[in-house]
Amino acid sequence: MPFCDVGTYQNGGDAAGSNGVKIFYRKYGHGPVKVLMIIGLAGTHDSWGPQIKGLAGTVTPNDDELAAVDRNLAVAEDGSAGENEYTTKIMAKDAIAILDHLGWRKAHVFGHSMGAMIACKLAAMVPDRVLSLALLNVTGGGYECLPKFDHKTLSVAIRFLRAKTPEQRAAVDLDTHYTKEYLEEYVGPNTRRAILYQEYVKGISATGMQSNCGFDGQVNACWKHKMSRTELEMIRSTGFLISVIHGRHDIIAQLYYARRLAEKLHPFARMIELHGGHLVSHERTEEVNQALIELINASEKKISPHDWTNLPKQSSGWAVMQMSYSRTHSEGGSKLSVMSELELPSHKLAPAKPFFCWGFS
Repeated sequence: MPFCDVGTYQNGGDAAGSNGVKIFYRKYGHGPVKVLMIIGLAGTHDSWGPQIKGLAGTVTPNDDELAAVDRNLAVAEDGSAGENEYTTKIMAKDAIAILDHLGWRKAHVFGHSMGAMIACKLAAMVPDRVLSLALLNVTGGGYECLPKFDHKTLSVAIRFLRAKTPEQRAAVDLDTHYTKEYLEEYVGPNTRRAILYQEYVKGISATGMQSNCGFDGQVNACWKHKMSRTELEMIRSTGFLISVIHGRHDIIAQLYYARRLAEKLHPFARMIELHGGHLVSHERTEEVNQALIELINASEKKISPHDWTNLPKQSSGWAVMQMSYSRTHSEGGSKLSVMSELELPSHKLAPAKPFFCWGFS
């Protein structure tokens, strides 16, 4: 199986901190379009299955069978550090090491959930290596990771913490990942819930339950994750296109925070809301795959951000106040004109003063 020795591609403290870590990845396809896909908390590369099939045309990895297809995808799993050592920045550096290992100078970077947080960090750290950015069911980290507190989510959280067997974990994962409506649909004589339950039990049994250390470490990384104003500006300044894709009924990552992130990335971001849950990539596979293909094609064609975005321009709490001053010499011989722009938090401006807004919160 393919592994990337992270330390080989890192320098100084990063290499020392990798402590012999090796990242497992899968590679699909042989085409010229490079896509790095980063899955989320407690997920495996199999979680990208519907997108791998849609983008590469096969779910058979290259190390199992060689096949000529249109796109070249690498799917990474990171399980590298101890509980207190996990951060999305560390995992972003691991993802960059995989790009180096594969010899990919640039790639489209797609992330789901925690993987989308990692993708954001990667894009801010090496924006010149990102062709486009897709953020599926993303949130901003910290308190934004907290789901809405209601009876349903509380019940799911308790069941998740108590799950000790593949069967218990599979049952709670279904309620976490999908809408009730989707699970109750019939496919032939059985409901999706019944079909997916068997698939989940089989998958979890094959890979084993995630270790407590690994799970706690990833949760810790999500809690500590934050994108600073400077990092967001670094992403915007490079100019690649972005898709923020989210399920309207996601009980893990709240839609509001995904919208807010997309607004901060205006005008480079497009917001796509679909009828689905946290694993909207499975529940609405066709729509998600189409959105990803449109992102790749728009990036290849160098579509203007203003033609790409579907978001209105937002005022964010920062403003530019424009002031002008002119003076004419008493003898009428010369005229001096000065115009200046001053960036201020908008709450510092008196309501009656005119100003021109720009930027993001």
